[in-house]
Amino acid sequence: MEVVYLFQVGDYIVYPMQGAGVIESIEEKEVLGETHQYYVIKMPISKMQVMIPIGKEKKSRIRLVSDIPTLENVLRIFQHGQTDTNLSMKERYKINSEKLKTGNIKDGAEVVRDLMRINKNKALNSSEKQMLESARKIFISELGLIKGLTENQATDLLNNKVG
Repeated sequence: MEVVYLFQVGDYIVYPMQGAGVIESIEEKEVLGETHQYYVIKMPISKMQVMIPIGKEKKSRIRLVSDIPTLENVLRIFQHGQTDTNLSMKERYKINSEKLKTGNIKDGAEVVRDLMRINKNKALNSSEKQMLESARKIFISELGLIKGLTENQATDLLNNKVG
């Protein structure tokens, strides 16, 4: 059976709920007595290495990082998009959780933007604070890889865009 690789060594990818990283290698490993091939991904933001079995990429929703035009559009939406302040905390948490699971850069950026804006007016509860921190890290990790920025530079860029 021929193995089909969706990604190559050196590709920048995004792993939803984990952030952006780079595929360092494709390795064969034996796990629980079975041998499989894995993408070995270095995740700079969490300083860890993740292994995804080849063939499970779609299920884990891994994707290539966005391109510059997509990022520029997302940053425009981030800066100028509307935030719905009429939702209850419970409704907002459910919607934001669903958005983060998609792994889509636009959805993640909207979560970060909305929670940052709401946090300016009133303190977020602990679960939303945690969600904001996690979503920010993921968004910043992709932003940094696309633009070739350090984590601090990407954070500064993001902080300057919040309207």
